[in-house]
Amino acid sequence: MRSKQKVLILTAKYGNGHVQVANTLVNHCRNLGIEDVIVCDLYNESHPVFSEITQYLYLKSFSIGKQFYRLFYYGVDKMYNKRMMNLYYKMGHKRLHEIILKEDPDIIINTFPMIVVPEYRRRTGTVIPTFNVITDFCLHKIWVHENIDKYYVANHHVKEKIVRLGIQPSAVKVTGIPIRSQFEEELNHDQLIAKYGLDPNKKTLLIMAGAHGVLKNVRELCQSFLQHDQLQTIVVCGKNQVLKDSLTPLANAYPNQIKALGYVERVDELFRISSCMITKPGGITLSEAAAIGLPVILYKPVPGQEKENSIFFENSGAAVVVNKYEEIQDSVDYLMNNEHLLSSMRRNMKKLHIASSADTILHDIMEEAVVITKENEKKMKGSVNY
Repeated sequence: MRSKQKVLILTAKYGNGHVQVANTLVNHCRNLGIEDVIVCDLYNESHPVFSEITQYLYLKSFSIGKQFYRLFYYGVDKMYNKRMMNLYYKMGHKRLHEIILKEDPDIIINTFPMIVVPEYRRRTGTVIPTFNVITDFCLHKIWVHENIDKYYVANHHVKEKIVRLGIQPSAVKVTGIPIRSQFEEELNHDQLIAKYGLDPNKKTLLIMAGAHGVLKNVRELCQSFLQHDQLQTIVVCGKNQVLKDSLTPLANAYPNQIKALGYVERVDELFRISSCMITKPGGITLSEAAAIGLPVILYKPVPGQEKENSIFFENSGAAVVVNKYEEIQDSVDYLMNNEHLLSSMRRNMKKLHIASSADTILHDIMEEAVVITKENEKKMKGSVNY
């Protein structure tokens, strides 16, 4: 093995979470002195047109295609078999083979379920230490394969599910989900309140409204909150300029109660100064909220991993799940008027956070890779001698 290891991270742009985890791992690799890191969107590079179409359908599942996604997510889980493995293998094996020949990676890390990678080992005999970093608080069978060397998961609930599928407990490590380092920094709360022009004596509701247009009628919702003198609302519109433009007149008319923001680089700052957040239940967003200890209202989870994530956080006493638009205001009213419940949810959120996840994962991967490579070299040497 080279003294300086080369890492290949495979991901996919179905939502922002898988790519964000990949980028977080890249940054932490470099902090650890591992400079030779390649990130590859394997399916997009293999079949760009197919990838673009399926990504479009994935985004549409948040609004008009929920039943389609439900069928896909749970249907694939039930039908997962050798035929499914063949399909996933064919989708990326040619491009994967090209990358392996060209880059000769020492380690492969998947932040998206890449069946092609362990199948490539099974069919070719090429052993490259391979690791799955699971990016949700639930498990889909497509992540699990006999030729994955180790799994890094959000909690013991996911570990137990993997073990039930026949994987050795020692091959599953509970590390939490890697998040951006800014969410684990110590910042001055009062300075952040002043930076965003907020009233320190009011509660703050944060609405993450930009992602995929998940939350409809945001303007009407903000108007309904104006009746609460002790509540100030921040809406993050992201790259949704139409939404921001629609909110700007309202924000200008009520500058002490409504703030409409576009894309926010340091969104962790808003997490820190908020009393509660309305958001979609993506694994990364929930991990970031847990790091801060921010209670969440999860609106209309999409069937699949979002639904499973929301169930886990609700059962953990860290979230309120709302399935009807009409119930949002009542949920906000109830939480904002119940400080005891908010405090309990903050504590429960913090309990779900595991600090320094990315560093823990990478240190473990480096150690495991050395062992796996040495064992494989012994096997190869033994077979040659034989």
